[in-house]
Amino acid sequence: MRSNADAIKIVMNGKQAMRDESRILLPCRLAALAALTTLILLFPLHAAFAQGDDVARDPDALVRRASQNELQAGNGNHPYRYLLHKIDDSRITTKEIVETKDGDVARLIAVNDKPLDAEAQQAEIDRLNNLAAHPELQEHRRKKEQADDDRANEMLRLLPDAFIYHYEGMVDGPNGPCYRLSFKPNPNFDPPDREAQVYAGMAGELWIDKGQERMVRLDAHLIADVEFGWGILGRLYKGGSIMVEQADVGDHHWETTHMKLSLTGRALLIKPLSFQTTEDASHFEPVPPEMSYQGAIKMLLNNNDSAQVAEGTH
Repeated sequence: MRSNADAIKIVMNGKQAMRDESRILLPCRLAALAALTTLILLFPLHAAFAQGDDVARDPDALVRRASQNELQAGNGNHPYRYLLHKIDDSRITTKEIVETKDGDVARLIAVNDKPLDAEAQQAEIDRLNNLAAHPELQEHRRKKEQADDDRANEMLRLLPDAFIYHYEGMVDGPNGPCYRLSFKPNPNFDPPDREAQVYAGMAGELWIDKGQERMVRLDAHLIADVEFGWGILGRLYKGGSIMVEQADVGDHHWETTHMKLSLTGRALLIKPLSFQTTEDASHFEPVPPEMSYQGAIKMLLNNNDSAQVAEGTH
């Protein structure tokens, strides 16, 4: 390439020299500009491929980080109120739920997507007033919720070891791009209890949010009959499915927004079981962290708009 001194000499030699030099330098400048533009444009793409390569090489590490993020998050300091729309067999219910430090409190506000009649409305008011007057009832419920959460957390902790994961690519999630992983049972996984034995018959997909490394979607199918022990002993039959989705509902706080269970089996090898349930949560609003369950009941009893919101949502 020419130096700055050579360029000055060319200018001193007149316009023809300048035109000759332009014919030489212009293509070089255009080539350099094109190369720089290409590098700028390709850098994010290259970075994305590099991150994808890292996940492809070691998807277990991503699942392990996401599992830890779920376990460490918790909801204790970020309670919310929301609507829960549930289809269970042939009945459809909508409840307004408030999370508190004393456990969740719920008010039934609609059945079959219609507001409660006067009699059912009064029965729900009486139930909540009775609950407010008997803290031991709420404490019993809170302990049951905590026991269920502890079991769920233990199952979540086992996810990285229970399956073999494979990176399938990127997909769009509710809060941005997600890693899409497929999974199948890990033959070397030794279930620590009967509850974890269900993993031996599951396969499906797991989506993990790229930005926050939180689990966005678990879509699992039973590929074999499995034994289970979630409070009762029984067997779930091949062909069932479980879908759970969650999203950032504000300020990096994640909540389950959709769940669908389609499972059949037998309890104690005698009683038929059938779980056909779909739940959708919406209208999330934060509530004060220090709110008691009595405060939540007062909030629910003073809210006269929830039934109309529920009716208009579905």
